[in-house]
Amino acid sequence: MRILLDHFSKSFGSVRVIDDMTLEIKDGEMLALLGPSGCGKSTTLFAICGIHKVTSGRILFGDRDVTNVSSQERNVGVVFQSYALYPHMTVRENIAFPLRIRSLPEAEIKRLVNEMAGLVHIGSLLDRRPAELSGGQQQRVALARALVRRPNVLLLDEPLANLDAKLRLEMRSEIRRIQLETGITAILVTHDQVEAMSMCDRIAIMNNGQIIQIATPQEMYRNPRTAFVAGFLGNPPIAFIDAVARDGMLAVENADIRLPIPREADRVPEGTPVVVGIRPENLGTEGDAAIRGRVSFIETQGRENLYDITLANGKVLRSIQRVRDDVSLHDEVEWRVRSDQLFLFAQNGERL
Repeated sequence: MRILLDHFSKSFGSVRVIDDMTLEIKDGEMLALLGPSGCGKSTTLFAICGIHKVTSGRILFGDRDVTNVSSQERNVGVVFQSYALYPHMTVRENIAFPLRIRSLPEAEIKRLVNEMAGLVHIGSLLDRRPAELSGGQQQRVALARALVRRPNVLLLDEPLANLDAKLRLEMRSEIRRIQLETGITAILVTHDQVEAMSMCDRIAIMNNGQIIQIATPQEMYRNPRTAFVAGFLGNPPIAFIDAVARDGMLAVENADIRLPIPREADRVPEGTPVVVGIRPENLGTEGDAAIRGRVSFIETQGRENLYDITLANGKVLRSIQRVRDDVSLHDEVEWRVRSDQLFLFAQNGERL
């Protein structure tokens, strides 16, 4: 089911939360609405499912205008952060609830519940109650209940926020597996960039009620439009330092560092102040530009270490490398970066 938000706006009283958003979610894709708290992503999701009334614009499911259609008539499955399971019902009864609302025959309800329980791997839990389940098991029940009605679209509002790290990893792959197996159009709301990048076909990064960029995870990571987007994707995150275009190079103030201007931004006028973004995986032993600093922190991550490098001007860069026996805390180092791996931004955050 293709979904189109056509010049969608939403206000609460005098506060405009979403302003003239146009967004198309393709049939069968999984799209993430990614952004900080308060950016409008959950408001967008609730408007799609019919909980929030649209202030202006249209919402289309396929060719059908559902702007003024009730949430019950939109045939949307929703999974909330809290799971919202009925505590007095068994797993079987929770999953069957949307079907009983539709007054389906009992034999059909039983068949569909068993089929969905098998899809989400909870067939042995059908007679338990929610209190007897782990967080991951409750999440699977919520997914089964949302999908059993065969919705046109699946909406996921921070579905993994209440799980521990191991369960989040497991459920990321499980939700993606289920979405691919069913072929359902899905929208994931999250502030976690790892979830968005690992689970979704495309990401729409939001801020202040607007979409800043929409692209595949790899495309957005490699070619961010703004410093905001670059800073939101990547773990460990990108580091930014201030520089000035001088004599065909980028001079980092008070740090005795000169970096080549990336080819795509080679027309930066002399004297232009810029912001340089360097991702941790791009600062290490190879490259055409030297960066000198002091190792101010080492974080062990198993197969690799994260090194904080404090420059002479006090700015900190990050470098993620294999575990090295030749580098210790407080060492002075000269590492390198390739100029074609630098990101250059204007002071307003726009990519140069």
